[in-house]
Amino acid sequence: MIGMKKVAIVTGAGTGIGKAAALALLADGYSVALAGRRHELLEAVAATSGAGARALVLPTDVAKPEAVRALFDATVQAWGRVDVLFNNAGMGAPGVPLEELTVAQWQGVVDVNLTGMFLCIQNAFRVMKAQSPRGGRIINNGSISAHAPRPNSIAYTATKHGVMGLTKAASLDGRPYDIAVGQIDIGNAATDLAARMAQGVPQANGDIAVEPLMDVDIVGQSVLYMANLPLEVNVLFHTVMATKMPFVGRG
Repeated sequence: MIGMKKVAIVTGAGTGIGKAAALALLADGYSVALAGRRHELLEAVAATSGAGARALVLPTDVAKPEAVRALFDATVQAWGRVDVLFNNAGMGAPGVPLEELTVAQWQGVVDVNLTGMFLCIQNAFRVMKAQSPRGGRIINNGSISAHAPRPNSIAYTATKHGVMGLTKAASLDGRPYDIAVGQIDIGNAATDLAARMAQGVPQANGDIAVEPLMDVDIVGQSVLYMANLPLEVNVLFHTVMATKMPFVGRG
């Protein structure tokens, strides 16, 4: 660690918000473990960063306890500690009426968005409590859906409300160990996942409307801002959104 900046783990680092956050952290001098299910996408992020040995590709399925433990152990083996976890990996289910959602589809979302996030928090606590200097920061990726649902999104919305509970409980449990836990709630970042917003998406009143998007790199900078705070400071909830998206208000 001599002469090096902090060490971070980013889950879901191969695409979208995870990729933007990983690139922002790497550009700032962090050593970053890139976790995700698709090896080739992680390799592409590492190559794009130009960070060389500061980017460590670690294919990981966060829904599997043994895989998450291996992710953290490999990071510690490489760099000796974990200062920041961006707990970002997530998925949605098809936008169908809730009575048509299969139990398997529901369970798949819960396994990644809720259980996977819990497993990453649990392993971050394990490492951060034991390391010296002690402590670290966990940033959970919530969503605007942690506050207000979209039509036909019961699995995603329920798990993102659950993430808020994870954030609050872990923030409290982390206090004695100098572990700061916060959440970033993102609205309409321009990623492949959100591309459909530009074509029009269902609204609460039944209309189909085009929604504004924001540059995903702004989200990367938001994660970097939270990551760089001293541990005696915590942003518990940080909402970053396209200014004109239909979140605040009725409709």
